[in-house]
Amino acid sequence: MEFFPKVVFVLHILGKPIPVTETVIVTWGIMAVLIVSTYLVGKNFRKIPQGIQNVVEAIYEGIENLIKVTMGEKRPEFIPYVGTLALFLLVANLIDLIALRPPTADLSTTLALALITFVLTQIEGARKKGVWGYLKGFFKPLAFMAPLNFIGALTNPFSLAFRLFGNIVGGMVIMSLVYTAVPIFIPVPLHFYFDMFSGILQTFIFIMLTLTFISMAAD
Repeated sequence: MEFFPKVVFVLHILGKPIPVTETVIVTWGIMAVLIVSTYLVGKNFRKIPQGIQNVVEAIYEGIENLIKVTMGEKRPEFIPYVGTLALFLLVANLIDLIALRPPTADLSTTLALALITFVLTQIEGARKKGVWGYLKGFFKPLAFMAPLNFIGALTNPFSLAFRLFGNIVGGMVIMSLVYTAVPIFIPVPLHFYFDMFSGILQTFIFIMLTLTFISMAAD
């Protein structure tokens, strides 16, 4: 297993070479599948749900309840972001099951997602408290703790990014070592844990931390 994603081809734009890696191709592929799938499923929605619509509505209600439990109130404006993030992470984390490199095994992907959450967190905090009120929160409980509070806020996206990245890459490394040691056997139980269980768990953790950070900024 290669630690860094392979460069599939190189684009030349304005005379500058721009490498296109596995991460970029798989990420765009996931986005295309999700967009087409949601369009096809959504266009057939009915007042009385049937079939796949029941599953979609159950997922929607689950996310809605998760937001309510985490934030203590109904916040429907966060459902599109949290739902999209959850779907993307779930597919990205599990795509190793079809022998594709997970985009979340690339730090650039996890850091980009974490930065989106970080920006949303700051916006929500400023919207709830006002810009000045939000900034004053960094000087509590004592003014001299402001530098530590600022550093703590800035480390949140890196904590999110490295946690997800480390767990996905760690699973890939372990499975690669297992296949090197016992290439004849197919370690299905290990795949179930490192690919499926761990992928689903890391998606849930990322979502919960995202909601927690946003809720803390708004309190």
